[in-house]
Order: sequence, then C-alpha cells, then structure tokens
Amino acid sequence: MGNKQSTFTEEQLDAYQDCTFFTRKEILRIYKRFFDLQPAIVPRSMTGNQPHTFKVLFEDVEKMVELKENPFRRRICEVFSEDGRGNMTFDDFLDMLSVFSETAPRDIKSVYAFRIYDFDGDNFLGKQDLERTLACLTRNELTEEEVGMVCDKVLEEADLDDDGQLSYMEFEHIVSRAPDFLSTFHIRL
Repeated sequence: MGNKQSTFTEEQLDAYQDCTFFTRKEILRIYKRFFDLQPAIVPRSMTGNQPHTFKVLFEDVEKMVELKENPFRRRICEVFSEDGRGNMTFDDFLDMLSVFSETAPRDIKSVYAFRIYDFDGDNFLGKQDLERTLACLTRNELTEEEVGMVCDKVLEEADLDDDGQLSYMEFEHIVSRAPDFLSTFHIRL
C-alpha cells in the first residue's frame, strides 16, 4: 500500500454529502476547483479545521469562469461567506455551489436569492434594494426615472400588504410564478 494522503476524512465526506446536493465525487471535484483558486496557499489536506478556517480572498473567487460575468458576484460571495466580505472557506464555497446546483430545490434557491437581493440585510426588499438589484441586472444602463418606474411597478404588483417593501413571502410568491427561476439561478460546473 502507498502513502496516499486523503483530502478529507470519510466522516467529512459523509457530512458534506448529507448537507449538500452533491455526491462524494462532486465534492472532491469542487475541492479541486477551490484548490485551483490559490494553489500556492490552499492546503492539500483538509482533514483538520482547514475546511472552515482557511479562506480564499474574494478577489480570487470572483475570477472563476462561472462567476466573473455575473453582475451579482460580489453580493453572492458576501452572502455565502461567513465573514460577510466575500472571503470564502471551503465550507462557504461548497455551500454556495450546492445552493446554485441544478439539484437544489426551489425553496432553498429562493431563500438565498432573497438574501442576495436584500442588500441592506433588513429582511425586506425595499425600494433601495430593488434599485440596486435593477442596477446590477441592467449594468446601470437605465435612467434614474426608468429605474424608479420599474421599482414602483414591482412594488405595485408584488407588495400585497402595501407596506412599500417586499417580505420574503411576497418575494417567494413572485418566484413561484416565474417558470425560468430554477433554470437561471444556478452555476454549472
């Protein structure tokens, strides 16, 4: 027998498989992607505390082919990173890719979509959140008046209790009627 060093313990792989939408093989492939973000500093063995303590900087994560063109890349990384600044541990990275996997259910995807669009973190999508979301989606190509009109229309259509903001339940109601939500809220590896 050789001295093959394992990246994760069997227990770690079992735990990752239980709490994500990935197989063991996919988890190991995702680790390879994480490792490739900073091969000079990412540990080859993650059998200790490394999966939840060692971080790759946002500036390295955002260069991933799957993220670099996404206008929400910074916000996505902020939401999934424990430090809230986009610097990701392997656990953060795996969680992010699990939620964006094609096998993640709509209810989990909608929770995270809401968090990504909730820029101020107040658990509501207010007009400023909608404006920032629209700015990301259109890459700031709309005039201030156009942005205001779109946000007003969204609130008029979706704000069921007329409080000037969208709760998660109101947002989820919109998402449930959007047939393309699942096909657009994913990252294909």
